[in-house]
Amino acid sequence: MNPAEMAQSALPVAASADVSLIALFWQAHWIVKGVMLGLLGCSVWVWAIAIDKIFLFARTRRSMDRFEQAFWSGESIEELYRTLSAKPTHSMAACFVAAMREWKRSFENQARSVAGLQMRIDKVMNVSIAREVERLERRLLVLATVGSAGPFVGLFGTVWGIMSSFQSIAASKNTSLAVVAPGIAEALFATAVGLIAAIPATIFYNKFTSEVNRQAQRLEGFADEFSAILSRQIDERG
Repeated sequence: MNPAEMAQSALPVAASADVSLIALFWQAHWIVKGVMLGLLGCSVWVWAIAIDKIFLFARTRRSMDRFEQAFWSGESIEELYRTLSAKPTHSMAACFVAAMREWKRSFENQARSVAGLQMRIDKVMNVSIAREVERLERRLLVLATVGSAGPFVGLFGTVWGIMSSFQSIAASKNTSLAVVAPGIAEALFATAVGLIAAIPATIFYNKFTSEVNRQAQRLEGFADEFSAILSRQIDERG
């Protein structure tokens, strides 16, 4: 058979091959299907975490803005403490309440060690900041894991799919492009799904890590300022 006749004979096969995304998924090996389903599930999880974090960081920024506005408005810190201590607080307000609670507890117990009081106040504010940072960082490890491992998981599905394609070629003893292309397309589809999961995960992880650092620095700045205010009051009482 000459090349022209071989090309003509391959046309019906190529025309009948369905290479749509849904068809590629259903025609793939079951292991490749499992890889793609797992990666799609990870992609949905990544977007759910991202949406939750976007709203969380927005709420935290608004909470910090409201607290700073109230704190620097000239209102008595005792009155502000009574207002905030009556309800659960997060972020900067939690740091303030923890410091004020330690301050009031120490003076109620007739503490006389000024250096010890200052150290305890700094300690409770640092613990409060650490808890807030831990709250903001929750589930970011999932984004880092999907972003780093997703392409390799997709590549595993690709390698397995190509192996299955070559086994089919060996069984059919036909190496025409019409026979090879669908199997390779199924395999490469797994890599594409891996990238679909990994790229947003990496972008969101970098963005949210930067946001956590920014808010942590803002908390630490407030803690330093409030510690200085309490230190002056400790000196006055001393």
